[in-house]
Amino acid sequence: MAERIRRLPDYLFARVNAIKAEARARGVDVIDLGMGNPDRPPAPFIIEKLCEAAHDPKAHRYSASRGIPHLRRAIALGYQERFGVDLDPEREVIVTIGSKEGLTHLMYGILNEGDTVLVPSPTYPIHTYGVLLAGARPVTVPLGDPDTLVDRFAAALKVTTPRPRIVLCSFPHNPTAATAERSFFERLVAFAKAEGLFVIHDLAYGDIVFNGYKATSFLEIPGARDVGVEFFSMTKSYNMAGWRVGFMVGNAEGVAALTKIKSYLDYGIFTPIAVAAITALREGLEPCREAAELYRTRMEILAEGLEKQGWGVTRPKATMYVWARLPEAFLPMGSMKFAEKLLQEAAVAVSPGTGFGPEGEGYVRFALVENEERIRQALRNMRKIAPAPPAA
Repeated sequence: MAERIRRLPDYLFARVNAIKAEARARGVDVIDLGMGNPDRPPAPFIIEKLCEAAHDPKAHRYSASRGIPHLRRAIALGYQERFGVDLDPEREVIVTIGSKEGLTHLMYGILNEGDTVLVPSPTYPIHTYGVLLAGARPVTVPLGDPDTLVDRFAAALKVTTPRPRIVLCSFPHNPTAATAERSFFERLVAFAKAEGLFVIHDLAYGDIVFNGYKATSFLEIPGARDVGVEFFSMTKSYNMAGWRVGFMVGNAEGVAALTKIKSYLDYGIFTPIAVAAITALREGLEPCREAAELYRTRMEILAEGLEKQGWGVTRPKATMYVWARLPEAFLPMGSMKFAEKLLQEAAVAVSPGTGFGPEGEGYVRFALVENEERIRQALRNMRKIAPAPPAA
């Protein structure tokens, strides 16, 4: 086994997945709120365009590793309509096989062996594992309040050797569902310029927003494309998880680095999928709004039920997750043991917070990927292990 693979920590979700598989093999009806895997299909017009394109005999040849030109132009147009950001589809846009692939290969393209990268904790696991796979070292910084995250980045920069070259963040945030205001991104860009840092921002949940909230693109900030790039995914907002369509936009040198490494590794996404993605982007945001409303409704049901059972919950303004602090009675056992207990005794699967980094301990993440009735059933099941509510 290669040393870079040995450096990877054990995948903490594997234990929960194994217990889930064992339970289902026994016929247990597991309500799976663990993985953020959308349960709805894409809009019918997107599927119809995929099928239409697949009937073209020419569509089954190799595609383009950086994405076909029409898709890159549709991405650029979509960014202008969503965020008022003008992008050059030739130099500042690249299509990825989902954002996870793009993030990992970007690390190979811009990191050297032994480099350090500032990464908030908790965070989406590939943000740290991608750094490790590239032979570099992630330096975790407590996420805390997004308004003061740049201060923690600055403090970590002063004490980290070798000096970090890259800072990575993601808002709306997975797993905590935290959101950041424009002022955060303004400070981040100024910080990156002053310290000579390269920024990677993951905007995978930019369309899953509700209750009046609007996500900010990192690239909206003047000067942002001078210091960084942004990833976007069609997985959540268009229910296209298995289709693997993402893209990276922004800094031309960063796009060139990822373009070069992908030219050695893949031939891009299947052309009919690319054609369907073009149609999805051109038809507007209605499918995204419908998805966001679905997750908002589910979030309200789950959050209310958890609160009644003694959980600490901050109702989010974005994403498809609820990040919940364990009831006091269960904090001593830790999030991993609690997730196992919840699965074994209540047939409800969740993601243990510690799987997202050290700052995730004491929390679990609920993914809103079951329908409303199933979520209510999960809450009823959880009463079997819920601590008694506090006395009035």
